Amino acid sequence: MQPRNFRRAGAARGFTLLEMLAVIVLIGIIGAVVVTQVGKNVDKGKYGAGKAQLTTLSQKIENYALDNGTPPQQLQDLLVRPPTARNWQGPYAKESELHDPWGHDFGYKYPGDHGSFDLIFYGQDGKPGGDGYNADVGNWQ
Repeated sequence: MQPRNFRRAGAARGFTLLEMLAVIVLIGIIGAVVVTQVGKNVDKGKYGAGKAQLTTLSQKIENYALDNGTPPQQLQDLLVRPPTARNWQGPYAKESELHDPWGHDFGYKYPGDHGSFDLIFYGQDGKPGGDGYNADVGNWQ
């Protein structure tokens, strides 16, 4: 005699639509939290990279000043020799280095209020003033 396979009622039951929707909503909530946290870390990284880029660009301006006697009149003078540069050894920078990680131009003033030149990273918003990741950082700080 062979054993018979009897199915009990509900033993081969699958997931209901409601259970599947609950799992999908849960995955969506977890995904939203992860994306939010990653987004904050990206902004933090870009802000830190902008401050580091400010330091590097400031050194390139000082290299220009060592070669030519004074800092450049404008940042574009680091790329293309201006007529007033007597010992230009450039280019001192690449075009992409004149923009912060968010694509905004660095602020530049010659002569500067805080030294021979002022170089300013305006933060995420690209505008003077602000708090957090919108805060300005200058080469004199």
